Amino acid sequence: MRIVGFNFRRISAEIKEDIKGKLEITSDIRIEDIEKEIVDIAGDVLKFSYIYTIKYNPNFAEIIFKGIVLVSMDKPDDLKNVLKEWKSKKIPEDIKIFVYNFIMSKCNIRALQLEEDFILPPHIPFPRLTKQSKPQSNPAQANYTG
Repeated sequence: MRIVGFNFRRISAEIKEDIKGKLEITSDIRIEDIEKEIVDIAGDVLKFSYIYTIKYNPNFAEIIFKGIVLVSMDKPDDLKNVLKEWKSKKIPEDIKIFVYNFIMSKCNIRALQLEEDFILPPHIPFPRLTKQSKPQSNPAQANYTG
């Protein structure tokens, strides 16, 4: 399975009132529809229509992304199975995880830009440096797990 297309259909950011008091940030992804589509370079693909929402609660601000993701399946039977399961609004777990991770990777980058423009706190935590209590034996050595 591979992504063969992605685009935004709607991006909306709104500050409803000034942030004061306790702030809770929640996010949600929903697949609104899945359809079969024919793409010249990829043949039959699945078209996932999604909505990704970030809310600053209680009702301070909201960021909404709507768009589509085109996914080419490895086997034609996989495409048929997804469409069959979608009739009961279900998505196979491995496909759901793959598509959701892709949507989040695209939307989170754009959301961070919008949050900076709208002077909103980031919806995902950034890594922070802290002072070490004990010096490292080799200060030039960096720890990284990727």
